Amino acid sequence: MKTLYLIGGPMGVGKTAAGQALKLLLDNSVFLDGDWCWNLNPFRVTEETKALVLDNIGTLLGRFLRCSEVEYVIFGWVMHRQEIVDEICARLPLDGVEVHAFSLLAAPAVLEERLRRDIRAGKRQEDVIGRSLAYLPLYRDMDTIPVWTDGKGVEEVAAEIEIDL
Repeated sequence: MKTLYLIGGPMGVGKTAAGQALKLLLDNSVFLDGDWCWNLNPFRVTEETKALVLDNIGTLLGRFLRCSEVEYVIFGWVMHRQEIVDEICARLPLDGVEVHAFSLLAAPAVLEERLRRDIRAGKRQEDVIGRSLAYLPLYRDMDTIPVWTDGKGVEEVAAEIEIDL
């Protein structure tokens, strides 16, 4: 049976790092980052771009789920509302697929420090802090397994996701 791991969380919490680490723990796996499907310049959030991104995500995830060489599909993206997770799943061929959804979380001060580190390194812009901190409480209302990342290395977080099943 195939397994789909959905890893959500606010910007800067460690979704990409955890997804890449989880991929290394699981044979016959692939990691996809939702941001790859929305790498526009300039970045615009409109009804048209949202539809485009969801189509891109559905196509990519669906192709990997249909591939006989892939047993585990790992997808990381902000996914801060249950409707986003539901919309993605509705687009996928999920017969014979176990779906497990996680939300990576961190204390606000920890998340802010991680984001500031990324800003200093030139990886993010200053405005990401306010948006990320505003998204953090939204994960409480989701039907996902919470994984706290405070004080943990990326391999620890990935192992916790793997073990939670």
